[in-house]
Amino acid sequence: MKTVNTVVIGAGPGGYVCAIRLAQLGVDTLVVEKNNWGGVCLNVGCIPSKALISAATKFSDLVSPKKSGLNDMGISFGGDVELDMGKLQAWKEGIVGRLTGGIAQLLEKNGAQMMVGEAKINGVGSITVTTAKGKEKIKCENIVIATGSTPIEIPGFSYKDPRIMDSTKALALQELPKRTVVIGGGYIGLELGTVLSKLGSEVTIVEMGDQLLPGFDPDVVRVLARNLKKAKVPVMLKSRALGWEENGDCAGVTVETPKGEKSLDADAILVTVGRFPNTSGFGLEKLNVVMDGRFIKIDKQGKTSVPGIYAIGDVAGNPMLAHKASHEAEVAAEVIAGHKVQNEAKTVPAVVFTNPEVATAGLQEHEAKAEGYEIKVGKVPFAAIGRALTTGHTDGFIKVVLDASDDRVLGVTICGSHASDLISEAALAVEMDASALDIGLTIHPHPTLGEGVMEAAKAALGEAIHILN
Repeated sequence: MKTVNTVVIGAGPGGYVCAIRLAQLGVDTLVVEKNNWGGVCLNVGCIPSKALISAATKFSDLVSPKKSGLNDMGISFGGDVELDMGKLQAWKEGIVGRLTGGIAQLLEKNGAQMMVGEAKINGVGSITVTTAKGKEKIKCENIVIATGSTPIEIPGFSYKDPRIMDSTKALALQELPKRTVVIGGGYIGLELGTVLSKLGSEVTIVEMGDQLLPGFDPDVVRVLARNLKKAKVPVMLKSRALGWEENGDCAGVTVETPKGEKSLDADAILVTVGRFPNTSGFGLEKLNVVMDGRFIKIDKQGKTSVPGIYAIGDVAGNPMLAHKASHEAEVAAEVIAGHKVQNEAKTVPAVVFTNPEVATAGLQEHEAKAEGYEIKVGKVPFAAIGRALTTGHTDGFIKVVLDASDDRVLGVTICGSHASDLISEAALAVEMDASALDIGLTIHPHPTLGEGVMEAAKAALGEAIHILN
């Protein structure tokens, strides 16, 4: 029987980060992963999807130089632009391989033990790992549950059917479907739907709610809806997919809309209606931990209701984001090592890699109002930012929301080019309780997109220079 101080179950962005930090802190650590180092994010999620988004954008720009603005810059070319899905997938897998291989090396170099196998919890302080060589029992003082999440499957749309795709199958397509119906207008549906559209598939998005990206600023949704319309991607709101059947050489998807039932032809159906935390199948029930709905309930140190049992990442609650999992992982590792720390993060920034990108930190305008704040809002369009004009990407805006009582930054919403890169300044501002003047009086380099954050902060105070106050 092997004995270690801490076993981490799962090697995603929560599990592998926790294991590395534990090892760095001198804690004898074993991390168990049944599939791939890096988990969903690196293998079939964050990284491969962003690789395909980048490739799809480049392809779309070349296919339609007029729409992309290349013609306006004097750039034109003749001849056909071809897409080789096989080479695209190989390129994507090369990126994934480099990153996942790097994780294994980091775990090893930092002194963490690794096992490829399926972990089953026997009870507090004991697990059994089934590997290719058989079963091995492990005795430990602590268990960190980092088992992630799985795409939700809806009735009538089984992922076992070749026509039905979850995000994993969509990211591994070897042939581009001519027509794709995307069920779910959240961030995964919009990201992958945009990729397929840019590569040449005829995409239709079906969303049950009354807006795309439920929970996001309506100003953001308007920009995205306008761009989807330009890209000729129909969006069906307040609509529900009832089922599908084979219809000749394609599928017929029955959709219930406010105007009655409608049938959509599709060669592939992508279901992106959310994810379930992976809390079954590995013996969690034997621990009798307190749950919070489908999630494992934890405190600010990652501790569950059972001493010696920790949970991090998707299994421990929303938002189900890789960077949130990594932060919780480091906190739990520090606690296990005996350090007096806890998770005091004020915000978990979120990014949607659509066209254009969307990013938020802190409260959005409608959220701040819902919480009862009297607010000031500064909003700067990308079209007023010199650097945006030089790149040809002028869609969107930067919005800064302040507490009117003290001009403290409550939140920032960015919808536009490179929003994913710009949001970190906003997250820092929220985290440190910065005021609008802290941002406004910080000299930002020119010409950059970051100037827009400075200008929006000043606009909230009525002191903007490059837009009318």
